[in-house]
Amino acid sequence: MSTKKNIKIPCTLCPGKEHSLFEDLPREDLDQLSQHKTCIRYKKGQTLFYEGTRPMGLFCINSGKVKVYKISSEGKEQILKLAKPGDFLGYRALISEEFYNSSATVIEEGAICYIPKSDFLEILQKNPSFFRKMAKRVAQELGLMEQKLVTIAQKSVRERLAATLIMLKETYGMDGEESDLIDIALSREDLANIIGTATETVIRLLSDFKTQKLISLQGKKIKVLDQKGLVREADFYGR
Repeated sequence: MSTKKNIKIPCTLCPGKEHSLFEDLPREDLDQLSQHKTCIRYKKGQTLFYEGTRPMGLFCINSGKVKVYKISSEGKEQILKLAKPGDFLGYRALISEEFYNSSATVIEEGAICYIPKSDFLEILQKNPSFFRKMAKRVAQELGLMEQKLVTIAQKSVRERLAATLIMLKETYGMDGEESDLIDIALSREDLANIIGTATETVIRLLSDFKTQKLISLQGKKIKVLDQKGLVREADFYGR
């Protein structure tokens, strides 16, 4: 039996809109999207799309979190991106009319909207400012991928883990007193797949960081205790 549940969330009331590329769209365009999109509540572990399939629409995250990843020829997973509320998924393949070059799976239960290709392209074509924002986002993501490749090639696993924890804190840190808590429940395997190493290595390094009082572990979640110390471990400024 399917675990997906259809829900109705108008784009104008979406809590993630203010953080998305739809932020400045005219009301009439948001209403058009609301009329034609579908919103589904996904459980952890459900897949939105698979590498090598053809995109037929755009995914927009209302709540929850999604990992975007590739599978190597040896069957190993490499996580490319962790998407959060307000993020779009699949737009590059949609615009370039190519197959998906990665897969996307839900890692924290949430609501995800699906916008048909025809509606997305129509709004893209009639809004030059929206088109420019999309082009800028594609260029930014390509730049981030290049930066990640350089990081993997030049930094040690320890440095990559420290840099990843800082990035996760800046992206998923909670507001208020627990601002140093990374609000995303990643498995140790997922964390290993982000930095490109073995799970056992991540477990050992997290234990080292905990001993050094750089972090504390709260179940699957991690709290940063000493960000400056992590910056030194990440070797952001060189030795």
